[in-house]
Amino acid sequence: MSVATRVGRGEFRSTSAEQTIAVGEALGRVLREGDVLVLTGDLGAGKTQLTKGIARGMGVDGDVTSPTFTIEMVYEGRDLPLYHFDLYRLDSASQLEDTGLFDVLGSDGPCVIEWGEQFSDDIGEERIDVFVTRLDDEAAPGEEPPRLISLRAHDARGEELLDALEAQAQQMN
Repeated sequence: MSVATRVGRGEFRSTSAEQTIAVGEALGRVLREGDVLVLTGDLGAGKTQLTKGIARGMGVDGDVTSPTFTIEMVYEGRDLPLYHFDLYRLDSASQLEDTGLFDVLGSDGPCVIEWGEQFSDDIGEERIDVFVTRLDDEAAPGEEPPRLISLRAHDARGEELLDALEAQAQQMN
């Protein structure tokens, strides 16, 4: 299996679902309690594939799916739980109270939030934004396009996490 190409600090180019999962796996190995990742990308960009890798890196057994209809899924990892949210169906910040999000932010496991970008102010600065972008213009018709996965830290812990991911990326190559 080929590995995603590191294109910069916290940036990877993935040409397959397996590579996207591998980036997530490297990320999952360095997450700790209280870490918050906000995943942003169009439908089909690969946010859930990245989350599958994060779960694998944390030692989660079993299938990881997007919790579009349930809003939250909790997966038990080797050492920590993984809290996975999908906020696609929410229209306003007032609905966040009912999701359980505020109960797990900063708690005993990392939190991965799909479609959370519209609630960034409510989630807070203690997070990493993860952008998963389909590079459609680089694919032939009918071909699955590569993805660019970019992580942006907002606080000191986020910077530490990016450094740890860089060390993981060097081991991947």
